[in-house]
Amino acid sequence: MKINGNAVRPGMVIEHQGRLWRAVRIQHTQPGKGGAYLQVELKDIRDGTKLNERFRSAETVERVRLDQKPYQYLFSDGDMFTFMDNETFDQVSLNADLIGEDQVPFLQEGMTVEIESYEDSPISVLLPDSVVLEVVEADAVVKGQTASSSYKPAVLENGVRVMVPPHIEAGTRIEVNTSEGTYVGRAKD
Repeated sequence: MKINGNAVRPGMVIEHQGRLWRAVRIQHTQPGKGGAYLQVELKDIRDGTKLNERFRSAETVERVRLDQKPYQYLFSDGDMFTFMDNETFDQVSLNADLIGEDQVPFLQEGMTVEIESYEDSPISVLLPDSVVLEVVEADAVVKGQTASSSYKPAVLENGVRVMVPPHIEAGTRIEVNTSEGTYVGRAKD
């Protein structure tokens, strides 16, 4: 599907220079001389290389439609992660590169994820926006820092380090944003 160059938004997948790219960041620029353009930071879906490209409104780019289907995470075997289709019960094993090194620690058995595919070939795994994890280790509060909104480091049950508010202690279940690896709030369970 062809779209105007200035209609690209973060998260969109486009075909450019014969490859598939996901728009990561965009910035509208209107220089004093010449026409306005859209500065787009693109990330190659297959190998992760980045590219900065300028698109003018007169240009057209090819937007790619991806198939998204829910899968359930079953288990991992080294760098291979196995997921099951919720409807057909077919299993698919994917490499850790498709999930992303920063996303792998947030995978939990039984978790429902979205697998994006292009022409029946899986290209990425989308985790839920947030997950609930238990804090196993939290530093003590530094006296005198309670007046400002200070955060302290904590280690979660999956080994990831996050910054948490001073009132969070070991044993507390918290909600963590999976895309940024940041503290969202206390778990509501």
